[in-house]
Amino acid sequence: MTDSTNNAHFTSEERAHHLLERLSGTGADPVSIPGARVTSRSFAEMTTLRIGAAPAGVVECSSAEAVAQVVSFLDAHTQPLLVVGGGSNLVVGEGDAVSQLVVVLLSAGDGDVGDSEDADGDATGETGVTIDRETGVVRAFAGVEWDQLVAATVEAGLGGLECLSGIPGSVGATPVQNVGAYGAEVAQVLRRVQLYDRTSGELEWVEPSALDLGYRYSNLKFTSRAVVTSVEFQLTTDGLSVPLRFGELARRLGVDADEAAAGEIRRPAADVRQAVLELRAGKGMVLDSADHDTWSAGSFFTNPIVTGEEARDAVVAAVREKCGDDGVESMPLYPVKANGGAAAGAAAGTDAGTGVGEPQFKFSAAWLIERAGFAKGWHVPGNDRASLSTKHTLALTNRGSATSADVVELARAVRAGVQEAFGVVLEPEPIWVGVSID
Repeated sequence: MTDSTNNAHFTSEERAHHLLERLSGTGADPVSIPGARVTSRSFAEMTTLRIGAAPAGVVECSSAEAVAQVVSFLDAHTQPLLVVGGGSNLVVGEGDAVSQLVVVLLSAGDGDVGDSEDADGDATGETGVTIDRETGVVRAFAGVEWDQLVAATVEAGLGGLECLSGIPGSVGATPVQNVGAYGAEVAQVLRRVQLYDRTSGELEWVEPSALDLGYRYSNLKFTSRAVVTSVEFQLTTDGLSVPLRFGELARRLGVDADEAAAGEIRRPAADVRQAVLELRAGKGMVLDSADHDTWSAGSFFTNPIVTGEEARDAVVAAVREKCGDDGVESMPLYPVKANGGAAAGAAAGTDAGTGVGEPQFKFSAAWLIERAGFAKGWHVPGNDRASLSTKHTLALTNRGSATSADVVELARAVRAGVQEAFGVVLEPEPIWVGVSID
């Protein structure tokens, strides 16, 4: 069979469409991949920020094997591609770099996530999930909706994911970002990750130690060397939550500060999940198509970490100059234990962090943004298409008609304002495609 895909007369866009035709079975030299289908969507339809142009096409994959075969096929023809799950951590532009992409969309469908007695097989069944209630081992296809998985584990009487309830996106993104909230993060319960290695062409399981997990980071985050296809977690089987160490959540569940600091108090996972969902909803952090405060990429900036007491003191001095002694007293500031990983941040009542060498200190990005003069709902003068959430200063939101340029303008203004006020450079958490904050 002759492969005509690489003919020199194809433009980049024409080649993308030719490959998509082959994958759909309508073009010359059709390619049949079970669990893969070609569709058409814009990035505005595939991301929670709801911005971005339409790619050349979308190949929706419902299994790890389909993902591996589709990516292998596109790589063999040097076709630029982007793997997308829930689209909750993407800022996508509208230019040619976007329109020439082929999206490999990981999707487990719309069915309810249940459990399975077989935790030894790959998570590629009807729901893409296996849950072993006896051992607490949970395996999920990367395209499964994250909160559906959390809900299923809590319903199955397992603990460990409840503090991560309500986070938008898919399972596959969680180890890439080392997703965390309310004193917990994925690294604490991650057992192993299945990757499609784009160099070797192999599907392989790797241990968490191979991912260099840190605060909102893994070594997969800024590279395209591999694609997460399935994730396995080790949860507890007693139905209780992780220790409640995050102040806001602990208080809501009747745990006082001293008990939270000790880090030994646990509650039924179902109760913790409900409390987390209520807290997130109050901040506009639970997706709602009718609420523009939820049209966001989640927490847009990571909590800044500075290294060394001198750097810490410089920020504190800047806060005192702008906000006075009362501001310094109320400012969230937490030491980050060297090499402490998940436990360090959790013990401090914050998201987890890491540090080596000199002591490190974490500040609250949301607190700095607000004290720099950016109130909830703030927007660039003359441009209200994008604004800070009216419920939470850490979320940059699309008010219904924003473009990537509007979001970038807002992000740059906020970052510059915080840097001018406090000397702190905020780092964006989302992945940027076809657009940049710099």
